[in-house]
Amino acid sequence: MKRTIPLFISAVTGFVLICTAFIPKFVDWGNDAMAWFNILAAFAFILGGGNLLKMQLQKISAQQAGWGYSAVTLIAFFITLIVGLLKVGVHPNINFPEYAWSGDYLEEGSAFWWLFEYIFYPLSATMFALLAFYISSAAFRAFRAKNTEATILLLIAVIVLLGRTYAGVWLTSWLPNEPILGTSGITYSDFHLSHLSEIIMDDFTTPGMRAITIGIALGVASTSLKVLLGVDRSYLGSDQEA
Repeated sequence: MKRTIPLFISAVTGFVLICTAFIPKFVDWGNDAMAWFNILAAFAFILGGGNLLKMQLQKISAQQAGWGYSAVTLIAFFITLIVGLLKVGVHPNINFPEYAWSGDYLEEGSAFWWLFEYIFYPLSATMFALLAFYISSAAFRAFRAKNTEATILLLIAVIVLLGRTYAGVWLTSWLPNEPILGTSGITYSDFHLSHLSEIIMDDFTTPGMRAITIGIALGVASTSLKVLLGVDRSYLGSDQEA
């Protein structure tokens, strides 16, 4: 029963949401299902927070390697939680001035807004900037010209990278906008790196990405159907009946 009931709930909810997308008569049912989803998501956030506390406290208690990061994580977690729940620095809503907590918790100038603007966003930007260097290093190692295919990939990558930076514009800016002798309508300026980069991105990369996206969508649809029909039960854990 511990597996049958979740399977039944998942199947019913999934099919109701599918019907909502195609049959207007089931729109209200879909809204009810989404309301239940939000309630369950709230419990999931509580469980996630509890699991975070458990894992980080275990690391600190056992003095494992990097336990200091766990301490920082917990401090940041509690500060953000308290500031957000208590709406520190938030002014009351002008329509309900008698209620101190009636303002928006993301109000500009509030403590929660300050944490996002001056700590979360700068840290995120720093992390992605560092990630760009790691990706560049990995691409340099992966794009070694070991064979013909790798050489073509390397050339295309160099053209796209240079074509999307000022260096690419500067390197080929000397090519004149004049037709090449013996050609029909082709000019030297067509070989600007920025122009070549646009051709590669628009005529090759975009169709390829769309094909991959369609493949992903078909995979998601087939996997979802397997879950709704109970064929795939991996999300319930072990196949053994509890």
